[in-house]
Amino acid sequence: MIYLYDRQTVEVMTRTLRIDSNCIDVGCHKGDILRAIVTIAANGKHYAFEPIPSLFEELKSSFPSVSVLNIALSDVQGDATFHHVTSNPSYSGLRPRRYIGGIETVEQITVKTAPLDAILPKNFQVDFIKIDVEGGELQVLQGGLETISRSRPLIVLEHGVGAADYYGTRPEMVYDLLTVDCGLSVFLMGSWLQGKGSLTRPEFVRQFETGENYYFMAFASDRRI
Repeated sequence: MIYLYDRQTVEVMTRTLRIDSNCIDVGCHKGDILRAIVTIAANGKHYAFEPIPSLFEELKSSFPSVSVLNIALSDVQGDATFHHVTSNPSYSGLRPRRYIGGIETVEQITVKTAPLDAILPKNFQVDFIKIDVEGGELQVLQGGLETISRSRPLIVLEHGVGAADYYGTRPEMVYDLLTVDCGLSVFLMGSWLQGKGSLTRPEFVRQFETGENYYFMAFASDRRI
Protein backbone atom coordinates (compact mmCIF):
# COMPACT_ATOMS: atom_id res chain seq x y z
CA MET A 1 0.00 0.00 0.00
CA ILE A 2 2.97 2.30 0.57
CA TYR A 3 3.56 2.42 -3.18
CA LEU A 4 -0.04 3.61 -3.70
CA TYR A 5 0.52 6.36 -1.14
CA ASP A 6 3.76 7.39 -2.86
CA ARG A 7 1.98 7.60 -6.22
CA GLN A 8 -0.82 9.62 -4.68
CA THR A 9 1.68 11.95 -3.00
CA VAL A 10 3.40 12.67 -6.30
CA GLU A 11 0.05 13.27 -8.02
CA VAL A 12 -1.02 15.68 -5.26
CA MET A 13 2.31 17.50 -5.55
CA THR A 14 2.00 17.68 -9.34
CA ARG A 15 -1.41 19.33 -9.04
CA THR A 16 -0.54 21.82 -6.31
CA LEU A 17 3.14 22.81 -6.42
CA ARG A 18 4.69 25.53 -8.56
CA ILE A 19 8.16 25.39 -10.05
CA ASP A 20 9.37 27.73 -7.26
CA SER A 21 7.52 26.10 -4.33
CA ASN A 22 9.58 25.54 -1.16
CA CYS A 23 9.34 22.00 0.23
CA ILE A 24 10.37 19.99 3.29
CA ASP A 25 10.87 16.23 3.44
CA VAL A 26 10.85 14.95 7.03
CA GLY A 27 12.05 11.37 7.30
CA CYS A 28 13.54 11.43 3.83
CA HIS A 29 14.83 7.82 3.92
CA LYS A 30 16.19 7.00 0.43
CA GLY A 31 14.80 10.14 -1.20
CA ASP A 32 11.96 8.76 -3.32
CA ILE A 33 9.64 11.71 -2.59
CA LEU A 34 12.53 14.18 -2.50
CA ARG A 35 13.38 13.15 -6.06
CA ALA A 36 9.88 14.13 -7.13
CA ILE A 37 10.12 17.39 -5.17
CA VAL A 38 13.25 18.59 -6.95
CA THR A 39 11.72 17.66 -10.30
CA ILE A 40 8.33 19.32 -9.80
CA ALA A 41 9.58 22.37 -7.85
CA ALA A 42 12.96 22.71 -9.54
CA ASN A 43 13.44 26.37 -8.56
CA GLY A 44 12.31 26.05 -4.95
CA LYS A 45 14.37 25.97 -1.77
CA HIS A 46 14.14 22.54 -0.17
CA TYR A 47 15.07 20.97 3.16
CA ALA A 48 15.37 17.25 3.88
CA PHE A 49 15.79 15.64 7.30
CA GLU A 50 17.22 12.15 7.79
CA PRO A 51 18.69 10.99 11.13
CA ILE A 52 20.21 7.67 9.95
CA PRO A 53 23.85 8.59 9.16
CA SER A 54 24.34 6.29 6.15
CA LEU A 55 21.14 7.45 4.48
CA PHE A 56 21.99 11.07 5.27
CA GLU A 57 25.35 10.76 3.52
CA GLU A 58 23.74 9.21 0.44
CA LEU A 59 21.10 11.93 0.28
CA LYS A 60 23.65 14.71 0.69
CA SER A 61 25.63 13.30 -2.23
CA SER A 62 22.59 12.65 -4.44
CA PHE A 63 20.78 15.97 -3.86
CA PRO A 64 23.40 18.76 -3.86
CA SER A 65 20.76 21.47 -4.38
CA VAL A 66 18.86 20.47 -1.20
CA SER A 67 19.71 21.42 2.38
CA VAL A 68 20.00 17.89 3.79
CA LEU A 69 20.29 17.77 7.59
CA ASN A 70 21.27 14.84 9.82
CA ILE A 71 18.56 15.68 12.35
CA ALA A 72 15.44 13.98 13.72
CA LEU A 73 12.81 16.70 13.71
CA SER A 74 10.80 16.86 16.92
CA ASP A 75 9.43 19.44 19.37
CA VAL A 76 12.64 19.78 21.43
CA GLN A 77 16.28 20.55 20.73
CA GLY A 78 19.02 18.27 22.02
CA ASP A 79 20.30 14.71 21.79
CA ALA A 80 18.12 11.63 21.81
CA THR A 81 18.33 7.86 21.48
CA PHE A 82 17.21 6.77 18.03
CA HIS A 83 16.14 3.21 17.30
CA HIS A 84 17.77 2.32 13.98
CA VAL A 85 16.08 -0.82 12.70
CA THR A 86 18.98 -2.16 10.66
CA SER A 87 16.96 -5.09 9.30
CA ASN A 88 14.22 -2.74 8.05
CA PRO A 89 15.33 0.92 8.22
CA SER A 90 11.89 2.26 7.28
CA TYR A 91 10.70 1.25 10.79
CA SER A 92 13.36 3.40 12.50
CA GLY A 93 12.35 6.18 14.87
CA LEU A 94 12.88 7.99 18.14
CA ARG A 95 10.83 5.30 19.88
CA PRO A 96 10.48 1.60 19.14
CA ARG A 97 7.22 0.70 17.44
CA ARG A 98 5.33 -2.43 16.53
CA TYR A 99 7.23 -4.31 13.85
CA ILE A 100 4.69 -5.95 11.57
CA GLY A 101 7.13 -8.49 10.16
CA GLY A 102 8.01 -9.84 13.59
CA ILE A 103 11.45 -9.65 15.20
CA GLU A 104 13.76 -6.98 13.79
CA THR A 105 17.39 -6.08 14.49
CA VAL A 106 17.61 -2.73 16.27
CA GLU A 107 20.70 -0.60 16.92
CA GLN A 108 20.43 2.33 19.30
CA ILE A 109 22.28 5.44 18.14
CA THR A 110 22.40 9.02 19.42
CA VAL A 111 20.97 11.67 17.11
CA LYS A 112 20.40 15.41 17.17
CA THR A 113 16.80 16.59 17.52
CA ALA A 114 15.40 20.03 16.79
CA PRO A 115 12.08 21.78 16.08
CA LEU A 116 11.46 22.88 12.50
CA ASP A 117 10.73 26.43 13.67
CA ALA A 118 14.27 26.66 15.10
CA ILE A 119 15.92 25.62 11.83
CA LEU A 120 14.16 27.52 9.07
CA PRO A 121 15.08 31.13 8.27
CA LYS A 122 12.70 33.67 9.81
CA ASN A 123 9.47 34.05 7.78
CA PHE A 124 10.52 31.33 5.34
CA GLN A 125 7.46 30.40 3.27
CA VAL A 126 6.82 26.65 3.15
CA ASP A 127 4.50 25.26 0.48
CA PHE A 128 4.75 21.51 1.06
CA ILE A 129 5.77 19.20 3.92
CA LYS A 130 5.98 15.40 3.83
CA ILE A 131 6.22 13.70 7.24
CA ASP A 132 7.09 10.01 7.61
CA VAL A 133 8.62 9.49 11.05
CA GLU A 134 7.11 6.22 12.31
CA GLY A 135 4.85 7.66 14.98
CA GLY A 136 6.55 10.95 15.90
CA GLU A 137 4.47 13.10 13.56
CA LEU A 138 2.65 15.05 16.29
CA GLN A 139 6.00 16.15 17.75
CA VAL A 140 7.18 17.25 14.29
CA LEU A 141 3.98 19.26 13.81
CA GLN A 142 4.28 20.85 17.27
CA GLY A 143 7.88 21.80 16.55
CA GLY A 144 6.81 23.52 13.32
CA LEU A 145 3.58 25.07 14.57
CA GLU A 146 4.61 28.68 13.92
CA THR A 147 5.75 27.89 10.38
CA ILE A 148 2.69 25.78 9.57
CA SER A 149 0.21 28.29 11.03
CA ARG A 150 1.79 31.10 9.04
CA SER A 151 2.45 29.31 5.74
CA ARG A 152 -0.50 26.88 5.75
CA PRO A 153 1.37 24.44 3.49
CA LEU A 154 0.08 21.27 1.95
CA ILE A 155 1.07 18.49 4.36
CA VAL A 156 1.23 14.78 3.58
CA LEU A 157 1.81 12.63 6.65
CA GLU A 158 1.84 9.04 7.81
CA HIS A 159 -0.25 8.56 10.94
CA GLY A 160 -1.19 5.08 12.04
CA VAL A 161 -1.89 2.80 14.96
CA GLY A 162 1.11 0.68 15.88
CA ALA A 163 3.41 3.69 15.62
CA ALA A 164 1.85 6.95 16.86
CA ASP A 165 0.38 5.26 19.93
CA TYR A 166 3.93 4.43 21.09
CA TYR A 167 4.36 8.20 21.49
CA GLY A 168 1.12 8.52 23.46
CA THR A 169 -0.46 10.28 20.49
CA ARG A 170 -4.16 10.10 19.73
CA PRO A 171 -5.55 10.97 16.28
CA GLU A 172 -7.74 13.66 17.83
CA MET A 173 -4.57 15.52 18.84
CA VAL A 174 -3.22 15.51 15.27
CA TYR A 175 -6.59 16.45 13.76
CA ASP A 176 -7.11 19.37 16.15
CA LEU A 177 -3.62 20.74 15.60
CA LEU A 178 -4.05 20.67 11.82
CA THR A 179 -7.60 22.04 11.74
CA VAL A 180 -8.05 24.25 14.79
CA ASP A 181 -4.48 25.51 15.28
CA CYS A 182 -3.38 25.69 11.64
CA GLY A 183 -6.60 26.28 9.69
CA LEU A 184 -6.22 23.25 7.40
CA SER A 185 -8.69 20.58 6.32
CA VAL A 186 -7.77 16.88 6.48
CA PHE A 187 -8.34 14.54 3.53
CA LEU A 188 -7.56 11.10 2.25
CA MET A 189 -5.30 11.74 -0.74
CA GLY A 190 -7.29 9.46 -3.01
CA SER A 191 -10.52 11.23 -2.09
CA TRP A 192 -9.03 14.68 -2.59
CA LEU A 193 -7.72 13.66 -6.02
CA GLN A 194 -11.28 12.65 -6.92
CA GLY A 195 -12.70 15.97 -5.75
CA LYS A 196 -14.31 14.57 -2.60
CA GLY A 197 -14.63 16.41 0.70
CA SER A 198 -12.54 16.48 3.84
CA LEU A 199 -12.62 14.08 6.76
CA THR A 200 -14.58 14.83 9.90
CA ARG A 201 -12.87 14.33 13.23
CA PRO A 202 -14.73 11.07 13.98
CA GLU A 203 -13.95 9.70 10.51
CA PHE A 204 -10.25 10.54 10.88
CA VAL A 205 -10.23 8.73 14.23
CA ARG A 206 -11.97 5.73 12.65
CA GLN A 207 -9.44 5.60 9.82
CA PHE A 208 -6.63 5.60 12.38
CA GLU A 209 -8.11 3.01 14.70
CA THR A 210 -9.11 0.53 11.98
CA GLY A 211 -5.95 1.02 9.91
CA GLU A 212 -8.09 1.45 6.82
CA ASN A 213 -5.72 4.24 5.77
CA TYR A 214 -2.59 5.54 7.42
CA TYR A 215 -1.53 8.32 5.03
CA PHE A 216 -3.39 11.61 5.01
CA MET A 217 -3.09 15.11 3.63
CA ALA A 218 -3.88 18.47 5.14
CA PHE A 219 -4.72 21.32 2.80
CA ALA A 220 -6.09 24.86 3.05
CA SER A 221 -9.50 24.57 1.41
CA ASP A 222 -9.38 28.20 0.26
CA ARG A 223 -6.02 27.72 -1.44
CA ARG A 224 -6.05 28.13 -5.21
CA ILE A 225 -4.51 25.43 -7.39
